[in-house]
Amino acid sequence: MNEQKPKNQEESPKNLMGEPVAPVSSWKKLLSKRWIYPAAYMAAAAIILTLVWVYQDASRKPMDNKPTATVTDDASAVQTGTDPAAEQKDEDALETTAVSEDFAWPVANASEVSVVKPFYDKDGSTEEHEAAMVQYNNEFMPNTGIDLARSDKQPFEVKAALGGKVTNVEQHALNGYVVEITSANNLKTVYESLADVKVKEGAEVKQGDRIASSGQNEIGKALGNHLHFAVYENDAPVNPTTLLPQN
Repeated sequence: MNEQKPKNQEESPKNLMGEPVAPVSSWKKLLSKRWIYPAAYMAAAAIILTLVWVYQDASRKPMDNKPTATVTDDASAVQTGTDPAAEQKDEDALETTAVSEDFAWPVANASEVSVVKPFYDKDGSTEEHEAAMVQYNNEFMPNTGIDLARSDKQPFEVKAALGGKVTNVEQHALNGYVVEITSANNLKTVYESLADVKVKEGAEVKQGDRIASSGQNEIGKALGNHLHFAVYENDAPVNPTTLLPQN
């Protein structure tokens, strides 16, 4: 009597020869689809393109925000974002501007005048100190410049000893008309005891330009018609005779 198999037990599929057929896996079923390979290629291409885009975007970003440095042969000349050649030109220009001209006598003809009261030099002798004191009423003051006059006490033209800018023009009660000219290297030349003034404040003058005429003032009335000429370097008085050319 033939035994019957349970209904719920499935028989393995058989081929034509009666041998069981191995079941087909889900991967093989998936790969057997026609659309799977084009889809895989498209997905791989999309991934590759994404990676390339990310790499290119990262390569465009600067490494940092520091300015580039220009390195020269001199280690001390390393400048950040500057042109050494341009800086050298600027330095040369500054040096040229800072060079001042030599002093000239503040008169048209230096041989026509003489120093009638010298500069008070603290290192001078007692006789030199006495000769350089200015007396006004009962007071004695050291002379901060030199006083020039003609032997005949006649007026003479006053000229700029240095070129520069006129930084002050005034009429002083004791010193008469006063002109101040500021030049390079913190030098100032001051002209006092003037009868008239030919320049205005703010004007640029050249060496040798006429700026006034000599005259008289209250504080030096004993000298008659004369010019008081003073030189200041960094606002400190300097002996003008050490700067003026020898006659």
